[in-house]
Amino acid sequence: MSSVKIFSGSGSIDVAKKIANEFGKPLGKGSLGKFSDGELSYRYTETVRGSDVYIVQSTVNGSDNLIELFLMIDAAKRASAKHVNVVIPYYGYARQDRKDKPRIAVSAKLMANLLTASGASRVVSCDLHAGQIQGFFDIPLDHLNGSSVFVPYVKKLNLENVIFASPDAGGTERVREYAKYFNCEFVICDKTREKANEVKSVQVIGEVKNKDVIIVDDLIDTGGTIAMASNVIMEKGAKSVRAIITHPVLSGNAEENIKNSSLIELVVTDSIPINVRNKKIKVLSIAGLFAKAIRKIHENESTSSLFINR
Repeated sequence: MSSVKIFSGSGSIDVAKKIANEFGKPLGKGSLGKFSDGELSYRYTETVRGSDVYIVQSTVNGSDNLIELFLMIDAAKRASAKHVNVVIPYYGYARQDRKDKPRIAVSAKLMANLLTASGASRVVSCDLHAGQIQGFFDIPLDHLNGSSVFVPYVKKLNLENVIFASPDAGGTERVREYAKYFNCEFVICDKTREKANEVKSVQVIGEVKNKDVIIVDDLIDTGGTIAMASNVIMEKGAKSVRAIITHPVLSGNAEENIKNSSLIELVVTDSIPINVRNKKIKVLSIAGLFAKAIRKIHENESTSSLFINR
């Protein structure tokens, strides 16, 4: 069987080191260069010939991370790697997954095309913004679930009257799975927007009085929706409200929104490096989940055991 070599793009060095450590391999060596005009170049400084290469890179913080990822894929392919597997803890540009307005791009599909064209053999990601994105790929995609990290944490909280909440109608299926596992109810927060990243109002559909409410979502950006939802939920008589969200994008005025919200805590993963410092934020590592997935993929085993089922 070919050897596994794990490399990291500059946008995911910390989580890549953890994944490599959990897997039991040192992180592979490569060199990212930059010309004076900002153009990037990439070179592996160790052989990858005949190896199963795993490139860890979340597509966040601008276009450089994406270009670097494409260059790493192409370099590995041209260096005769047996397979070039792309591990994307956070798959960015996924919020534009359909043409819901005239004359807009479907960026989630475009990213899938670019990854395939670059030479990726397989993609491994977690909690995509929408399930249908899996169908955008013509190569294998292993879609992991953040519940494997969050469910054990929620169990340890020992909440008596737990109930789950979706911050919008689009997350209903996600929150329903948590409610089914914990054998409890769920509510939906119906939000209206004036434009992207600006929520006008939030209405809670369902009863939350005297409940310990946990908001579940795939990503938090400016935190405006979560902050407003938590405030409305507390106004409705909830006992407490916290959020478990996989990808902490945390841009704009997210720090202020979280600080001033009614959240007891915001529990996220390390799929994205966190620049915001806030006592309410608790980070759980997703590295172990990805390390187990890489091992199972390499050994041609099913990844179904990595999912928490009721």
